[in-house]
Amino acid sequence: MNYSQRSMGEVNGAKITEYTFTNNNGMSFSSMNYGCIITKIIVPDKEGNKENVVLGFETLEEYRQYPGPYLGAIVGRVAGRINRGQFELNGKEYRLNTNTPPNHLHGGNVGWSEVVFDSSIVEEEGAIGIRYTYHSPDGEEGYPGNFDFTVDYLLTNENEIVLTYHGKTDKETPVTVTNHSYFNLSGNNKRDITNHELIADVDRFLELDEGFIPTGKMVHTENTPFDFSEGKLLKAGIDNDFDQNTLVGNGYDHPLIFSEEGSHSAILRDKESGREMSLVTNQPALILYSGNQLEDKYDFNGVTGRKYLGVCLETQGFPDAINHPEFPSVVLKPEETYHAETKLKFRVTE
Repeated sequence: MNYSQRSMGEVNGAKITEYTFTNNNGMSFSSMNYGCIITKIIVPDKEGNKENVVLGFETLEEYRQYPGPYLGAIVGRVAGRINRGQFELNGKEYRLNTNTPPNHLHGGNVGWSEVVFDSSIVEEEGAIGIRYTYHSPDGEEGYPGNFDFTVDYLLTNENEIVLTYHGKTDKETPVTVTNHSYFNLSGNNKRDITNHELIADVDRFLELDEGFIPTGKMVHTENTPFDFSEGKLLKAGIDNDFDQNTLVGNGYDHPLIFSEEGSHSAILRDKESGREMSLVTNQPALILYSGNQLEDKYDFNGVTGRKYLGVCLETQGFPDAINHPEFPSVVLKPEETYHAETKLKFRVTE
């Protein structure tokens, strides 16, 4: 196992470095300390061709010019939308920056996807990767409490990327963090993701209103385009007139709820390339976003952006949970440690 690094430039005088880690099988991933962005994941197809399976830009300047897709980045302090950018905690009302008026999205005007993290190489038996750390001060984007955050990305010789998140606060604060990578298992974006198959251990999804805010209603997936228990092509949610799919621009942009007694797992598969990615997490929800808002102004390594070119599988707490007491709480207390983990494993099937 080995790693290399290259300079990507500077942000406000801070040096930005991209690190590339390679395991003994030749699988690799790259990430930089700006936004903890995963820029590339290189895995073979069934013919042995090693190609990139995530959307990414070539330069730091492009990531800064187009922060909106949150390509491969860590999003926090709270991932997803918060209704009207406000919530009440311990009798006090907090108002967050509303970067998608009237709502707050993915951490605000300058979320963690646009900050520079401290970084250090992590080497363990059978694994190598990067540790990113960040101090989020009390009041940042309107959130209460000083929050110290750490995320590890570790590559194993079992072709896994293990994402582990930890955090501590000195005041009660909402927190749920995720990585916002867009996957395309065709390799180098040769095809869109409409024929990717998703199998997921989910039995409900959250209904959204017209502002993409959860209404509070949990809908059973049975007999809907959200039933992935036996596997379903993603185009099933694109080529139909089901009201929740048309609401978000013909596709998916929804929190899927893992079965309480299940494995909290999912499998994404591209039959043509033979690539398969399995996901296991300790988080209660998986935000399935089928890239409905991707635009042609983006250039992904020579491929012009378009709808459905990538799919996000964001493992996290329920969006807007801070305003829904019926949802699992995302409030972290000073005596607690935030801990979330998601394991991605890549393999080839015939």
